[in-house]
Amino acid sequence: MSKYTTGEIAKLCGVSVRTVQYYDTRGILTPSELTEGGRRLYSEDDLKRLKIICFFRDVDISINSIGELLSEDNPGSIISVLIEQQEQLLYEEVRKRQAKLDILDEIKRELKGVENFSIESIGDIAYVMENKKKMRQLHAILLITGIPIGIIQWTSIILWIFMGIWQPFVLWILIAIPYAIWGTKFYFKRVAYICPQCHEIFKPTLKEAIFAGHTPTLRKLTCTCCGYKGFCVETYGEEEKKNG
Repeated sequence: MSKYTTGEIAKLCGVSVRTVQYYDTRGILTPSELTEGGRRLYSEDDLKRLKIICFFRDVDISINSIGELLSEDNPGSIISVLIEQQEQLLYEEVRKRQAKLDILDEIKRELKGVENFSIESIGDIAYVMENKKKMRQLHAILLITGIPIGIIQWTSIILWIFMGIWQPFVLWILIAIPYAIWGTKFYFKRVAYICPQCHEIFKPTLKEAIFAGHTPTLRKLTCTCCGYKGFCVETYGEEEKKNG
């Protein structure tokens, strides 16, 4: 029967000598024989055992779990549970890494909109990203509350055009105007803007915010901190202040 030194068995399994020695100290791969000079010698069975250990380590099963598994008289009783647990851990790790990739992609998209990049720009992007969930919730509130108004609007238009009944349209106007006033105040009370010049967060007057030119994420305003006039980044800002 073949005998392998530590270096030989390590090479056959694609691991380092130090790794084989470590498995020995952990008691999961004890050499079958020691020479008079103290050299470790491993058998074919030891080689098979090391390959099994390497297989489990390749899927990140812990040394402790491997040791428990190899010490079982009937390892089949726990191997399925062990693999299922490790599968869940790996799925969770993939989810976390995907979340980090999503953050990096978001930063890349945000950077494309930055004209004069500086280290403060990263802080602005981080602040906006932290508040994106709140901004989505704010938009959802306005969307949900606006759906009934939209239904009334189109129903009243259809009734007026096809049946000549105009009273529901008047009713819609009486409802839509107060809703528009409420929605506008509700929205701008909860948003703020980041100045790309001084990187401070500020709130414009309601009148300026309403009539300013804008995109879905930018609004052309005058910064109340430094006087910069131009597009500023919209973010959630109710009762929040940046830089203290």
